[in-house]
Amino acid sequence: MTKSFYATVSVAVISIFITTKVFAQKPITIEGIWKDYEFYPAAPDGFTPLNDGEHYAKVENDSKDKPAIYSFEYLTGVKASTIFSVSENVPSDSARKFSSLDYFFDKNQEHILFSTDEEKIYRRGSVASYFVFDIKSKKLSALSEKGKQMSPAFSPDGKKIAFVRDNNIFIKDLESGEEKQVTTDGKKNFIINGICDWVYEEEFSFVQAFQWSNDSKHLAYYHFDETAVPEYTVQFYNDLYPENYSYKYPKAGEKNSIVQIHIYNTETGLNVLADIGPETDQYIPRIKWTNDDNVLCITRMNRLQNKLELLLADASTGKTSVMMKEEDPDYINITDDLTFFKDNSQFIWTTSGREGYNHIYIYGMDGKMKTEVTHGNWDVTAFYGLDEKNGLIYYQSAEESPMRRYVYSIKLDGTDEKKLTNDAGTNSAEFNPTFSYFLRTHSDANTPPDYAICNSNGDLIKVVENNDALKKKLVDYGVSKKEFFSFSLDDGTVLNGWMIKPKDFSEKKKYPVLMHVYGGPGSQQVLDSYDPFYYMNFNYLAQHGYIIACVDNRGTGARGSSFEKITYMQLGRIETMDQAAGAKYLGSLKYVDPTRIGISGWSYGGFMSLMCLSYYPDIFKTAVSVAPVTSWKFYDSIYTERYMRAPAQNKEGYEKFCPLAGAQFIKGKLLICHGLADDNVHYQNTAELLKMLYANNIKFTQMTFPDKNHGINGGNTRNYLFSNMYDWVITNL
Repeated sequence: MTKSFYATVSVAVISIFITTKVFAQKPITIEGIWKDYEFYPAAPDGFTPLNDGEHYAKVENDSKDKPAIYSFEYLTGVKASTIFSVSENVPSDSARKFSSLDYFFDKNQEHILFSTDEEKIYRRGSVASYFVFDIKSKKLSALSEKGKQMSPAFSPDGKKIAFVRDNNIFIKDLESGEEKQVTTDGKKNFIINGICDWVYEEEFSFVQAFQWSNDSKHLAYYHFDETAVPEYTVQFYNDLYPENYSYKYPKAGEKNSIVQIHIYNTETGLNVLADIGPETDQYIPRIKWTNDDNVLCITRMNRLQNKLELLLADASTGKTSVMMKEEDPDYINITDDLTFFKDNSQFIWTTSGREGYNHIYIYGMDGKMKTEVTHGNWDVTAFYGLDEKNGLIYYQSAEESPMRRYVYSIKLDGTDEKKLTNDAGTNSAEFNPTFSYFLRTHSDANTPPDYAICNSNGDLIKVVENNDALKKKLVDYGVSKKEFFSFSLDDGTVLNGWMIKPKDFSEKKKYPVLMHVYGGPGSQQVLDSYDPFYYMNFNYLAQHGYIIACVDNRGTGARGSSFEKITYMQLGRIETMDQAAGAKYLGSLKYVDPTRIGISGWSYGGFMSLMCLSYYPDIFKTAVSVAPVTSWKFYDSIYTERYMRAPAQNKEGYEKFCPLAGAQFIKGKLLICHGLADDNVHYQNTAELLKMLYANNIKFTQMTFPDKNHGINGGNTRNYLFSNMYDWVITNL
């Protein structure tokens, strides 16, 4: 045999091997993604740093396959002790309630609070039956026998727990067992004490609306009077006659709750009203105790959300004084970064108001800026804490790229910045109380997260979860990887994007493209980080011959204030222009069919999908719009007015650029999906859009989901939604 014959045989064998390997790759199914959840990453359950600085707690199953809380050494990763065990510490007749452990410690880590029988309320809130475990005595007891509770919180001394039931605040004394009612005027749809009304919970991102003072002697709490707030009603089809559920929802320009801050003395029973000024049409987005046990810091913001003040309130009298003021021509973003030094002489504040990028500053208690800790044309994206002992601040930033995140330390004077994480992608941290160790979470666009213990210098100590099984599974399924790209707008602005190509991609073919969009203010979809929600969905479409692409338009985050706030007063206009520019760029690529470009999005992304199909009908062939806002006049006051002001102040912004105004121009195929019980973006948005579609004789397809909220989930719902959504895409794009 000749050499050429051997070469021919070898090539043939290799070709057979490659072909066999390709066909052996498993097909991705929507059922596997959304029914079996086989692609969802694992995480270290219940990870909690312990006070000694040398150990952390984590949930694992014991030898009887029951959950337990164990302590582990940071330095070695060795399991040190059992803190709580369902097998040993829970009576057998109650064990089923503890099938999983959702828990938190008191400040001294002498007690643990567990939630069971949880019932969700809106996005963040829930009611549950809570249990308290005394670690020393091994005694487990119900927090209350008088009904489920909301938002319980230990007092700092660990002797009491405050909680809310039926819109009133209660305090349980753990030593005596006495349950004391603090407020009595709570009433559904009228008065709320200690938890947020709907719009505060959704837009200011908290539920527990009370805070203990450091000495446990005072409880500061919110009082919402929502009597004058208009009601919205959704129906649940769960009986012979539908159940009407009504709640207070302030739409743009409508009346908000009147908010008060009260300070309750747990020793004397005296209840003081803090002086937050005569104006009632304002916001109190945060309260926080200073390190003076008698001084509460109250954040006050005007309704336009472009003026903010920090007030210092005397807990004994309620009298206040203004410590600091901040103003912005557009709006101010709220964070939880406010941190007081132990001696109460100064505090840390983050703001983009000085440089146009979000940075860390140290202020004196006179409200004057003392130190600019970080600076540059990049955003600090998370503040992790202040280590006063060593004079360090820990944070995350987009310093190297708006698409990546790294963890840093820096001295209080702004010198000696150190990069503590080096793996490309997105890194975040959770530090222990002594800042000697942190849990690092890392992923990139194509790699599920791993979790590792690092020391304060960023040195790797131990990987606690690597998701290797999922990583192998992704290889077995032959997933396509995200590839990043960028392009320039006519004015020179560079926009970032990513795409996922079919596994058998060839530049000689022409592919249809489905663009994925969110695009809302400060958001970010083009990030070098693993997306457990959509990554496999996109690969499902890729294996059916589609390119999936995503572009972060102007208005999105991590690129400074001017980039984000350019959409102020005109939501939808610039973002839609940028998505259309992205579609034109993609259509110019030799392997893209420019006549087969579609777009899909949820919530703000649903709004954007409609805008693109309406205002650029010659570019977008199809759109999938899930739970869309169709007119900003239908959305809530805090979010909408932050970016648009009230309808009376911005008539053109509300009426000229919205899906209701643009529906008449739609030419392409449209799929609309919405939950009938959506408490966030009301089905009213879709109902009003349907009227416009009917009036203009525009054909469309619709899926409605009875009893489902904004997330459209539960049972087989997500499996059904995405199966039918992507079947529709494959048929129509």
